[in-house]
Amino acid sequence: MQRCVDLLAPALAAPGSVLVDCTLGMGGHTEAVLEQVPTARVLGIDRDLQALALASARLERFGDRFVPVHAVYDEITDVVEEHADGAVQGVLMDLGVSSLQLDESERGFSYAQDAPLDMRMDQSRGITAADVLNTYDERDLVRILREYGEERFAPRVARAIVRRRETQPWERTAELADAVRAAIPAATRKTGGNPSKRTFQALRIEVNGELEVLERAVPAAVEALAVDGRIVVESYQSLEDRIVKRAIARGTTSSAPAGLPVEPETHRPYLEALTRGAEEADAAELERNPRSASVRLRAARRLRPTPDHLLGTSWKEQR
Repeated sequence: MQRCVDLLAPALAAPGSVLVDCTLGMGGHTEAVLEQVPTARVLGIDRDLQALALASARLERFGDRFVPVHAVYDEITDVVEEHADGAVQGVLMDLGVSSLQLDESERGFSYAQDAPLDMRMDQSRGITAADVLNTYDERDLVRILREYGEERFAPRVARAIVRRRETQPWERTAELADAVRAAIPAATRKTGGNPSKRTFQALRIEVNGELEVLERAVPAAVEALAVDGRIVVESYQSLEDRIVKRAIARGTTSSAPAGLPVEPETHRPYLEALTRGAEEADAAELERNPRSASVRLRAARRLRPTPDHLLGTSWKEQR
């Protein structure tokens, strides 16, 4: 957490600077910024109404320096237009599941506690994990288990899911954890932690559309940054980190065709990487928060506006 504050603070030094905390959660990162950077104001986005309420109570002492916003963070463009006149000095994304969601057993995010198969970050809308398990065909189940959970035994797990629902619908997390464990060969269950971890991750990503949201959100966040503004992203699994890495590389790489004798000004990078690759949590952070063991942190600073020829194009189109 402190590393995030240290990276963001130089961009927030001027009075009236604005940070968008795209994944507010319980408000820990925002609290640290508001305490340590008295010039900053924070817009805290979360799709989870419970998280917004709890964080707002925690941050009440900061008055109008904190503004809670109920939204999905790929709506950052609209949020910034409404609350910050179209540009901000900092963006923070702490991806993955918040401690609130993991620790509230009834939310269904954890395979370690029996609960309804929900997994929605915003419980006011959308499909549940039970809906996915009970309605998706076997081929789609295999796809999400492979792509989002990186589950090598995806066909076996999907087959077990479909076979079980023929006689009884899926309702509880403990039932799913038991079925996944039974579907995976015993020899491979001896290492790598709980064998249900990958299936639960895949379902959570599917239910909340996490990777699609992130694909839209990171480029939008970069465009929301004023010149000299900074973006900091903490990812917790390789699929997220890959998306973040690609978006930052797009801005830190020349868009000029290979072989030009002189690089045109308009094709020079518009971002500067502030980390060398992806940083991992240090010993102090690991001791304070064991869940940070898988974190990968990337950060960048905006050097200049995005060139016109790159606006609205994807990384593949750029290359």
